[in-house]
Amino acid sequence: METFGIFTIVLFVVALVFVFKTINVVPQQHAWVVERLGKYHATLAPGLNIVIPFIDRIAYKHILKEIPLDVPPQVCITRDNTQLQVDGILYFQITDAMRASYGSSNYLAAITQLAQTTLRSVIGKMELDRTFEERDHINTTIVNAIDESAANWGVKVLRYEIKDLTPPESILHSMQAQITAEREKRALIAASEGRKQEQINIATGEREAAIARSEGEKQASINRAEGQAAAIVALAEANASALRQIADAIGAPGGHDAVNLKVAEQYVNAFAHLAKTNNSIIVPANMGDMSGLIASAMQIVKSQK
Repeated sequence: METFGIFTIVLFVVALVFVFKTINVVPQQHAWVVERLGKYHATLAPGLNIVIPFIDRIAYKHILKEIPLDVPPQVCITRDNTQLQVDGILYFQITDAMRASYGSSNYLAAITQLAQTTLRSVIGKMELDRTFEERDHINTTIVNAIDESAANWGVKVLRYEIKDLTPPESILHSMQAQITAEREKRALIAASEGRKQEQINIATGEREAAIARSEGEKQASINRAEGQAAAIVALAEANASALRQIADAIGAPGGHDAVNLKVAEQYVNAFAHLAKTNNSIIVPANMGDMSGLIASAMQIVKSQK
């Protein structure tokens, strides 16, 4: 009976182990590679899977998620013989569990070494200044070069990112001095552009002010000319009106005698004024005309009385 009991216990343990070995649950985004009698048999997908104990063996377990791989820093030589320490990170994903298991003995080390050698090759074709400007080009070139070889390892390289580019201290000082000089140059250019714009604004303002003044003077001249023209027209109209009135007066009865009297009066007043303001004696050229004119004037006065 004791022997039977021990046998039953052993059989139960064996059955339990058999069950645990037979039933396998693969997590999501994982892939397990099964070997049967030392040879690749199948790749278990996520979920419940059954294998034959002692015949099938789960040889490899792979994660199908995107994996970041830190590429160790290394010193690269640029085209202009400058040392540059480069540090990067690589992102990859396993797409074929079978190739990842048997394509390379250590695909992580293979990817890392390939990334470093490709990086040295790409940096060696560039000058120092371009390495800071062409990061995207460097990243794309490394991804394309690694992805072509990593396809045989069941790995898909998604992207490569440069974390840091560190040149020597002397180069850093030179670059800093260059940046400072460039900033000072831009500041001087900006100041000169400001002064130039200021002079342009002043000249434009003066030109506009001169134009405004000239327009004002022009308008003032036009107004003065129009005023003078209007005054001349008014004076001419007044003279014309006066002449018409004189003509009408001359045509009236006694008008001719009044004109002669007025002329004689002005003639005498003119000679009287000249005698007062001049030491020279002025004698009329024709005394007979003058005496006749005075006689006519006296005759007019007498007739009026």
